[in-house]
Amino acid sequence: MALRVHLLACAFGLGSWVAVNGLWVELPLIVNALPEGWELPSYLTVIIQLANLGPLLVTLMHKLRPGLLNERAVIYSILFIGIASCILLVFFWDKTTVVAGASRSTAFFIITFFLSLVDCTSSVTFLPFMMQLPAKYITTYFIGEGLSGFIPGVIALAQGVGMAKCVNSSHTSGNHSDEEVWSLQTQYLPPNFSTEVFFSFLAAMMCISLAASIGLNRLPRTYELSTENLVPDTVGPISSGLDNPAAETDGKKNEQEGKEKSKPLLAEPQYSISELVFMYLLVVWVNALTNGLLPSVQTYSCMSYGNLAYHLSAALASVANPVACTIAMFFQSRSLMFLCVLTVLGSGFGGYNMAMAALSPCPLLRGSALGEAIIVLSWLLFTGTLSYVKVMVGVILRDRSHSALVWCGAAAQVGSLVGSVTMFPLVNVYRLFKSGDFCNTECPL
Repeated sequence: MALRVHLLACAFGLGSWVAVNGLWVELPLIVNALPEGWELPSYLTVIIQLANLGPLLVTLMHKLRPGLLNERAVIYSILFIGIASCILLVFFWDKTTVVAGASRSTAFFIITFFLSLVDCTSSVTFLPFMMQLPAKYITTYFIGEGLSGFIPGVIALAQGVGMAKCVNSSHTSGNHSDEEVWSLQTQYLPPNFSTEVFFSFLAAMMCISLAASIGLNRLPRTYELSTENLVPDTVGPISSGLDNPAAETDGKKNEQEGKEKSKPLLAEPQYSISELVFMYLLVVWVNALTNGLLPSVQTYSCMSYGNLAYHLSAALASVANPVACTIAMFFQSRSLMFLCVLTVLGSGFGGYNMAMAALSPCPLLRGSALGEAIIVLSWLLFTGTLSYVKVMVGVILRDRSHSALVWCGAAAQVGSLVGSVTMFPLVNVYRLFKSGDFCNTECPL
């Protein structure tokens, strides 16, 4: 029974962010097909921030009308929306319409908004739902949430998204001489399977998550309560008297003994107000980098080195996030100095990525294997180091109080919003970043 619940919890967590993560790792193929081109990621970062309307509404409902919102119905609804959106992507992701005289990916943007709405809302509905189960299953849920980024990244690597090569092609010159002119052209190699198949895979992942949520809702609650004593003693007294009033006296006794035993174990370093402010500013900065500033210019940072560099940086960065979270489970450093050093290090990698985007379409070491390796490694380390910082700051604030963790979430959203809103006009209005064709762009030596 316990193994089945673990599998269901893992599969349930799989649907939390799989859709948005899948979109990001598929971008190396999508940007070559949609009219926005290299500007597409900057649109997506803003759309994802707009989708935070979902968790905001859920939070307000819990605060203003507690008990009115049916959590189970909300989860079913958002998972159905996610499945329908993934299916619609299969058929309409490359359909365009003319807006203000220019071709726009209207269908893709609308569907992306609903997918982002699903994933953002899952942050405030999935975890509270899992709190109904013993604590050991919450860890399994987080493993599933990590796999929601890991699995699409691995599938994208297997897909071979957007590989390209330069080929000599000829065309007739515009004068009457019919002179044949030769030039290099970018030829994109077909992936191992299409974008439509990839989006079908995302729909299947959402279906698995929906099936898991149904399975978790059908679990016999009496069984879970009867096995609650298998959880550590600090959890036992909480539920020992729920269905067994006779155990209430023993529960209070065990609770008092548990408190006495656990006092030295639960002693945590006390942080001053200035240290707490520093941690919140750290959260704002890290999320501004990872969710707004850098994702908006990843195409400019990588595409100048070729589609292979962009493909690997997007897929491996998606894998680096859950790997960093897994490391944080086994190696937890609460030293603010260490986290500060990691932040500076990650920001340095982010600075290199931003500098290469600013130099686009002629970044350093363009056209060399070393340049490609450095940009891929830089994106990998940028994502990995700052993901670890985000997790550890969250762990520190969670242990302090529930209110501190809520403010941590608010700081993360503020950072993400500021980062995406800052970059959107720089990319799409002021055109500070330049795109180019890998094969045809001539760069000074």
